[in-house]
Amino acid sequence: MKKENTPNEAYSVIQETTIAQDIVQLLLKISIIILAVFLIFTFLYGIVRINDVSMKPAIKDGDLVMYYRLDKRFISGDVAVFEDDGKTTTGRVVAVAGDTVDITKNGLKINGAEQISQDIYFDTTQFKNGVDFPITVGEGQVFLLGDNRPQASDSRIYGCINVKDVRGKVIAVIRSRGI
Repeated sequence: MKKENTPNEAYSVIQETTIAQDIVQLLLKISIIILAVFLIFTFLYGIVRINDVSMKPAIKDGDLVMYYRLDKRFISGDVAVFEDDGKTTTGRVVAVAGDTVDITKNGLKINGAEQISQDIYFDTTQFKNGVDFPITVGEGQVFLLGDNRPQASDSRIYGCINVKDVRGKVIAVIRSRGI
């Protein structure tokens, strides 16, 4: 005949832990979470403070920008994070590989079509010491322009940017001014 366990006997097999063991387990869990966050923001995402007015008003001086490192397939309109003379900045992709960019007195033309953007408040003009137009974007390159066209340091000055030199694609802007 089989003997059934009483409720007290069933619970007696559970081991009790000491406070020191609980603290060690808690610290281990916190360490794992910190390591996971560190790895995520080292290899997948990045956060950088932008100290530049090139993308104003979309990205203002002092804003934090979160970007995704792994997606390097850019389309027109994406905002990319890159380095310019050792300074991290952002720019809007206006042309990708194979596109021809021309800036004339009438404004910006991509593949012969005049570009009109409702979010750009300034005319697109050439810089005197910039690249010669028209320019064709090479394979593995993008042509970036700042939204604040008169004050932007962008591809009009230094030409097309290699996609491998772009840190990533902007996914969020965190306003840090006035807080």
